[in-house]
Amino acid sequence: MESRRGPLKSAVPSNVVSPVRRCSRTACGRPAVATLTYVYADSTAVLGPLATYAEPHCYDLCAEHSERLTAPRGWEVVRLLDGSAPAQPSGDDLEALANAVREAARPQERAAGGGGARGADPMEVARRGHLRVLRSPDN
Repeated sequence: MESRRGPLKSAVPSNVVSPVRRCSRTACGRPAVATLTYVYADSTAVLGPLATYAEPHCYDLCAEHSERLTAPRGWEVVRLLDGSAPAQPSGDDLEALANAVREAARPQERAAGGGGARGADPMEVARRGHLRVLRSPDN
């Protein structure tokens, strides 16, 4: 049976509906960047990167609301880092890298003085923590 008016049309034009997930906060239309979940047994609120799928008991938040998030008294907020964003190196990271490069530049001093590290591996010239300086196979 056909309608005299033709095929049914949507009440909302399709160009108005956006595939971008929006912030769950009332009257906020900004794009969501984080997902908030609760672990009631541990009194913990977990804020992490935007979940792949929208879940019924999770809340998507925009950048502003995720930064201003607070939890009820007695609750803990756990903020998980976004794995897609590159971590900014800290001063300690850069200093450790510079020290490792400096030490690698003077392996002769280290090898002549100690000799303890060379006994473990004939290719090893120096060691600092988990980093090792190896002798070239040509030498």
